[in-house]
Amino acid sequence: MEPCVIIPTFWTRRRARMSENPLTVYDHPTPIDSDGTLPDCLRSLEGVEGLGRVVLIVAATDPGIEHAAEDKVRQILEDFPSIDALVFGPAELGSLHRRLEQIEFADMIDGVSLMGYGAVRNVGLMAAAVLGCESVVFLDDDQIITDSSFLKIAMEGLGDRMPDGKPVLAKSGYYTDAEGRYQRHTPPHWSDIFWRQEDAVNQALAKVDAPPRIQPSSMAFGGCLALHKDMFCNVSFDPWVMRGEDIDYVINARMHGGDVFLDGEWHVIHQPPQPANPAVHFRQDVYRFIYEHRKLEFAKSQVDLRQVTPESMMPYPGPFLDSFVPLRAMATAVLRGLSQRGGGQYLKVARVALKDAERYSLEHCQHYFDFQRRWPMLMDRIWDDIALRPLFTGERQIDRTAITGRFPIIRSD
Repeated sequence: MEPCVIIPTFWTRRRARMSENPLTVYDHPTPIDSDGTLPDCLRSLEGVEGLGRVVLIVAATDPGIEHAAEDKVRQILEDFPSIDALVFGPAELGSLHRRLEQIEFADMIDGVSLMGYGAVRNVGLMAAAVLGCESVVFLDDDQIITDSSFLKIAMEGLGDRMPDGKPVLAKSGYYTDAEGRYQRHTPPHWSDIFWRQEDAVNQALAKVDAPPRIQPSSMAFGGCLALHKDMFCNVSFDPWVMRGEDIDYVINARMHGGDVFLDGEWHVIHQPPQPANPAVHFRQDVYRFIYEHRKLEFAKSQVDLRQVTPESMMPYPGPFLDSFVPLRAMATAVLRGLSQRGGGQYLKVARVALKDAERYSLEHCQHYFDFQRRWPMLMDRIWDDIALRPLFTGERQIDRTAITGRFPIIRSD
């Protein structure tokens, strides 16, 4: 199988405040006045054997820069003529949404957009379906590939069955730093006594060196993730999860009778551009884990789903999915607020974000289930869609001068 490679890329203003919409708060979006890490990622892709179609999905923290971000990505791509790439931006999204309205799937539009990690990945899955791809491989724009057999390794075992009969329809590699280390061992701060997230992640990654090579996992890495069509055409990403949509996908797959596997021989170098704001990460994780807990609770009432419990997601993210997560988040926010740099941001999490996260989870946790039930029908309908395929293959071009903010300058003689 020649996979379709999908690369979501996120952009922000030169000097941006944190978005008021928590769905568009990304870990480290690229400022619009820089090239960021995308050129290095594309350069590393040039030497990969079996590289076919690449889809670059452009998302922005602010609608006011989405066209500029798309232009930036197209400009960067011009330096890599050997890569057969499609840039998917707001114009392409508009065509996709109009097609969804035509085929009576307008109710799915909110979950297929350029706003939020899960919705952006769903756009990539729909692009793969329109192109008739048997498999997809997700990369992030801050990943570096050093092995020319990267895609070959990605496809090994995908679509096969394990000795116990379980089909391998989704598998994840893992991230390393430039020295090949895949576990971090930062000395824990005393204020994190109730929030040992790094320790739990390290425990989950301990199986990388343990046999067998490919085994079921409770976590996944979205920048090194391979999905077979029998998985991605039946299970979507959750458009309403704030962060960690890759690990959330493990939960979604399990709810629908599948598993995501970890391949101990498949990895990629992760080089994030700069240290992200830890208080913002914590805030997003509070939203994420409270939402996940509510989602698991709601799923108990759905008779057609396999039940997923915090215990089944050990060692990570299980400890952060139980009913005590709001109390632990509150205690951690207060302790960090009183003891760490930027304490005001942590105290704001305790004062405002926790209550808002509870409200958000109650309001949106049902939305995913409504969206997911329609997903297989949608993917079946658009598979190799005659109306959309020319757009995704470059046979039909969009007149971008007709888009607001792109009108050509008219000079009078």
